[in-house]
Amino acid sequence: MTEERVVHVASPKAKLYAEADQAIREHLKAFPKALKAYELLIQDPEARAGWNMANYLTMRKLGYNDHGRVHALLTGAASVAILRLLSEAGVRLDTLESGAGELEDAYVVVLLSTMLHDLGNQVHRVGHEAFGVTLALPILNRILEKIYPDPEQRTALRALILHGIYSHDLNPEPLTLEAGITAVADGTDITKGRGRKAFALGSIDIHSISALAVDEVRILKGEKVPVEIQVTMNNSAGIFQVEETLTKKVLRSPLRPYVSVVAMTEGDGGDQRIVHRVRLHESEDRFVLD
Repeated sequence: MTEERVVHVASPKAKLYAEADQAIREHLKAFPKALKAYELLIQDPEARAGWNMANYLTMRKLGYNDHGRVHALLTGAASVAILRLLSEAGVRLDTLESGAGELEDAYVVVLLSTMLHDLGNQVHRVGHEAFGVTLALPILNRILEKIYPDPEQRTALRALILHGIYSHDLNPEPLTLEAGITAVADGTDITKGRGRKAFALGSIDIHSISALAVDEVRILKGEKVPVEIQVTMNNSAGIFQVEETLTKKVLRSPLRPYVSVVAMTEGDGGDQRIVHRVRLHESEDRFVLD
């Protein structure tokens, strides 16, 4: 089992951003259209302001974890890592099945939908998925017009991107593999680097506490399925975050047959090792001792 380069760790914001940016660029070296889409997106003033205001409302007003630019970069890096493993395993993506494009275009779809999925939080958390679709439209139009001269193709690709944004929070559930990647990538950003921010701002609940118990998330090549998401916890309380945030998105997306989740504790943990190592069962929607 070979480890991918995407690793989420508890680091200062600037370091997290730099690590995610490097991981995305590394994955996209062979896909110039997707790399160009990424560069256009991170330089887009409307996207940058949208991330900042989404973060302000969710963190400062609601006491939630980070939902801004760093979250967009981290989930974007996770999404291209997952897509790479699926494509290497021969999984047929909806971008290809629908006739909208080829593998490179699927990278454009996944990256843009993932990095823009939380844009609607700048309006309100309630209904943010639908707001995100509306707010992403002008940004997507600007970016896609510079990459795809054919209006029919860019409209088809835009539809796949918007579906990913709208369904990333499982309401409604995603229907395409690309949307499933966006949902699951969103669920991988659960480490204590995010939880500590909400905790410091006064949000003390099971979500923030369990997030502090998650040290690291690795995206690996699986042995039985294409993707294994491995979560390392310092305390068994982290299993709540794994189940509620990550595993739920695996189980309720088209990625279910292709992704396994493993959670384990390391160190003394301070909890008498209530959970040492568990794995999402291959055919049943539950964790089993591994």
